[in-house]
Amino acid sequence: MEQIIRQFNNPQPSSTIIPNLKYCLYARKSSESDEKQALSIDSQIKEMLQIAEKEGVEIIDIRRESHSAKDSGQRPVFNEILKDIRIGRYNGILTWAPDRLSRNAGDLGSLVDLMDQGLLTEIKTYGQRFTNSPNEKFLLMILCSQAKLENDNKSLNVKRGLRMRVEMGLWPGNAPTGYLNEKRIDRKGHVLVDLERAPIIKKMFERVVYEKWSGRKLYHWLRFELNFKTKSDHHLSLSNIYTILQNSFYCGVFEYPRGSGNWYTGKHKPLINKEIFDKVQEQLKKALIKRENREFAFTKLITCGLCGSGITAEEKFKKQKNGNVHRYVYYGCTRGRDLNCKGGYVREEELINQLTVIIDKLSVNELGVRDKLERELERYNRFRKFVLDIKENEKLPEEKIDIKTYAKYLLKEGTIIEKRELLGCLKTKLIVKNKLVHVEKK
Repeated sequence: MEQIIRQFNNPQPSSTIIPNLKYCLYARKSSESDEKQALSIDSQIKEMLQIAEKEGVEIIDIRRESHSAKDSGQRPVFNEILKDIRIGRYNGILTWAPDRLSRNAGDLGSLVDLMDQGLLTEIKTYGQRFTNSPNEKFLLMILCSQAKLENDNKSLNVKRGLRMRVEMGLWPGNAPTGYLNEKRIDRKGHVLVDLERAPIIKKMFERVVYEKWSGRKLYHWLRFELNFKTKSDHHLSLSNIYTILQNSFYCGVFEYPRGSGNWYTGKHKPLINKEIFDKVQEQLKKALIKRENREFAFTKLITCGLCGSGITAEEKFKKQKNGNVHRYVYYGCTRGRDLNCKGGYVREEELINQLTVIIDKLSVNELGVRDKLERELERYNRFRKFVLDIKENEKLPEEKIDIKTYAKYLLKEGTIIEKRELLGCLKTKLIVKNKLVHVEKK
């Protein structure tokens, strides 16, 4: 150990040259915050090229990388270097410092294994060199392990700091829409109410509770009536709206990390009370159950030909005088791209009739499910032979059933899954314009 310590304090002169060495110059920019003073990639390359010129080092390749060395096997460029060493393209690595190469045990082990196999002869850094000797390999492992220890400790310190911050009721990340992060260094983690956006966020919750607005109605209100944008100058998507409505931060409490079950009371000013938040969650849950219980065959498979939005479905129930209740399904534009789209609605029966006509006009290959339909027809014919007691080598009576006929049967009598699979495999794009279905090549 004393010998290794002496070597660490007095490394071998970098001018010592091993013959027949070909190097790869590897430069990596560290993303860790505790290395803000580290040289940039270009600076590393400049310094190492000067050393190479001074010592007559032959450089075959120069590789740059910005990925962190914290996780094993996650650096594409570094992995390519290992492959090139294995095939003998070069047998030395020139880099600024050992921690440029590895901050994890996996990548460090790969380097040492290459040294043990005699494929990697030398690793040269700014002030040190490591060859395939026990002491130098051990020193390399110590230096890289020290870098890993720094990473691990830093991770623990960050997590401890975040935990302390949330226990104080402070928010550890970017403030949700409707709030702003406090910019003062002495008030890190504090959030302020965004006076421009907070009133609108509050109205979103109130309109869901008191006026039973859906997420889509909120989307059109925010996008087309208010032209509402976040602090980063973006419109809220439909998923963003649901994320806001499900975020308890707006009523004064938050979970951190999400899904951990650890809840904290924030120091920020709530925009709504807990009662309103709970009522919104109940309404969202009811809407979700309602959507899950309704399945339609052709939603998300057809596009509106007027505005380019998707086609959605609605069901209507009509009670007759004799007490019978009839269910009708209508397909129409979602108006996701144009709130004022005049696409109109088409009854499901009429839609199916138009789709059967389209299938007649398509080639068998354009159906996209030829193999499956052929297998189904073969199964059906085996069933016919069994029922009619026809021997295997005998022919079936002529019957006008082909792939297109079976496809049209699925459209009319198949299950919702079979209908969706059939249309989903079509090699043409379906659009509805003025209540008429058209096809376009995908």
